[in-house]
Amino acid sequence: MPYQWTSEPGDCPQRLELWPHNSLPLRGMAAFVLTTFTLILIPALPLLGSPILWGLLPFLLGAVWAVYHALQRNRRARQITEVLTLDKEDAHLVRKEPSGDIREWDCNRYWTTITKYESDGPVPQYVTLKGKGREVEIGAFLSEEERISLYDELQIAWRR
Repeated sequence: MPYQWTSEPGDCPQRLELWPHNSLPLRGMAAFVLTTFTLILIPALPLLGSPILWGLLPFLLGAVWAVYHALQRNRRARQITEVLTLDKEDAHLVRKEPSGDIREWDCNRYWTTITKYESDGPVPQYVTLKGKGREVEIGAFLSEEERISLYDELQIAWRR
């Protein structure tokens, strides 16, 4: 699961860390781009020494650059972290965006409402926390099953 309670049940404060899936590490990305480059150049081998190769080469390199750029952009977009801290009276959520911006939300635990939107949110099983007149999402980057599990675990944690 791409989230983890970093404190034992019953500890105070309770701390939950969430992050998106990261199935392609840097080494895997480098290997994929190198493999793509190699496979794209195989059909160009018979063209070695001909002027056609020079006309085709910018397009082949452009395709490799596009793959690399798309993977880099996806990797940067996955640099989101959320940390929910629950102490005896307060709940505090900190979300670090890929751009480095930090968004924070806090509320008294007693007045906080945990809501799961089955189909009304931007994604199915959308989980939000509401308090102090503000509703914030939590774990929107998780899969549908993980959001259901997260909702159940949040309900249990809030009762402790």
